[in-house]
Order: sequence, then structure tokens, then C-alpha cells
Amino acid sequence: MQTYEYIKKPKIEAAIYKDGYNRRLRVDEFRGNPVLLWEYVKKETQSNLYEKVIVKARRDQSLFFFEKGFILEGGVNAYFNGDKAFFMSKFLTDERRNSSYWSDEDAILQSVQELGRHESEGFKPISVATEEHAGRLADLYQEVFKLYPVPLHNPDYVRESMKSGTIFVYIEEEGRIISAASADVSSTCKNAEITDCATRSSYRKGGYMKHLIRKLEWELLNRDIFCAYTIARALSVGMNAVFHQLGYRYGGRLANNCIIFDKMEDMNIWEKDLSVM
Repeated sequence: MQTYEYIKKPKIEAAIYKDGYNRRLRVDEFRGNPVLLWEYVKKETQSNLYEKVIVKARRDQSLFFFEKGFILEGGVNAYFNGDKAFFMSKFLTDERRNSSYWSDEDAILQSVQELGRHESEGFKPISVATEEHAGRLADLYQEVFKLYPVPLHNPDYVRESMKSGTIFVYIEEEGRIISAASADVSSTCKNAEITDCATRSSYRKGGYMKHLIRKLEWELLNRDIFCAYTIARALSVGMNAVFHQLGYRYGGRLANNCIIFDKMEDMNIWEKDLSVM
């Protein structure tokens, strides 16, 4: 079960993502008294539904959570209408805190950052999806991902995402979508998460993802969104290389962040200022 809850009470407002599937509670934005937010979080975690709490905090809010046992896992510049977001995390179990692949992921990151920054040659037409494409997008995601943090295999979920402002772009061949990506836009914070990147296995040598992400960047610029970021599987050489080569900056790693591909995985943060493109 995954739901958003918006809290508006005296002295506190917050947008909270309750993610039972990935066993995490995430505060995407808040303003007001952090003590009241902390009391709310403690009450919610008593249910034992969650193993990790993430708070996206502004600079002046981050110290409070550090004092409550949270650790800084990463950040995104300009996330909050030009101000930096600090990803503060608290682990509620030892298993959720410990990663089995951390040193491997460090080696992958180092190898990726040693690559030159360049874009793929060649071109295929890229289209912006509408709700009528939801079924074909869901078919792509069902083939590519055995497990995914959100139900992208469900066309209704894809349609609802579009209605809420998510931009999907895709490449097709003979009427079949072979590669796609999306930008989850926050109109209030003026940022966008590049996500839902998928290519059918028989087409993965085509370099399509760089072109799709570049298309999304231009779509975001046309909407005056300058902060773009992504959270990529730390074990994926290919996806981390794509973002590095497109000029994204590494911003930290979220340990055991979500269930994706075939297990609970660590995720790397990458960010980019689109205003300097």
C-alpha cells in the first residue's frame, strides 16, 4: 500500500509518503515545528510497518534530525525552489541499515566517474506519451522489471501518474514501445525526478536512454523546471554511466532504499542544473 498524506495542523504542514510495499516512511516536504513532525513519525513507526524513515530537510531543519539519530545519506541542490534538500534517514532495523553490496557499488561508481562525458550518436523519433499509451507503457515495464517500487505494470497507475503531472516519453518500433522514461514533476518545489527508465532487453545496445533523458530535460525547461535529479540502482553500471555522461553530479547513496529489479537495493542520487544547459 502506497499513499500520500498531507498534514496541515497548527504549527506544522507536511507531505508524507507512506510506502508499505517498500517498508519506508518518507517526508517529502514540511514546514513548521520539527518537534511536532518527529512526534508524528514516532507514532507512525510504532505500527512496525516501516523499517526506514527518510526526511527531505532544508539546511536549517537537518540538524534537528541529526540530533534524533538520523544520518545524512545525500542531497539535491535546488530541490526546494532553489534551496538544497538534505536526505536524512533513520533505520529502524539492523538488516535495513546494512548493505551487502556497498564496496561493489563504490567500485562501480568510481569506474563510472572515470568515463568521459558524451552523448550517443544516432537518433530515433521520441514522443511524449498521452493516457492512450498507458497500456503499451505498462507492457514495457512488466517485461523489464520483475519487481518495481511502484505498480507501473498497471495501466491505471500510469494514467493517474500522467494526470498528476508526470511526463512520459518513449521510443517505438513497429507500433511497440521499446524504451521509455519519465519525469515526476513537483510543481510546488520546482523539481523533477527522472525515473521509470526502461528498455527491452533486445534493444539495450541502442543508447536510447540518453536521448530519452535529453528529451525530458527539454520538456522540463519548457515548464521552467531547472532542478532535475534521479535515484538510480547503485548496482547498475549502465544507468549510472548514462547520468554521469549526461552531466549529472553524484549526490550520495540511499542504503536499502526500495525493492527494484529482484530485491531491496541501494540507490545512487544524481542531480543536474538544467538552467546551464
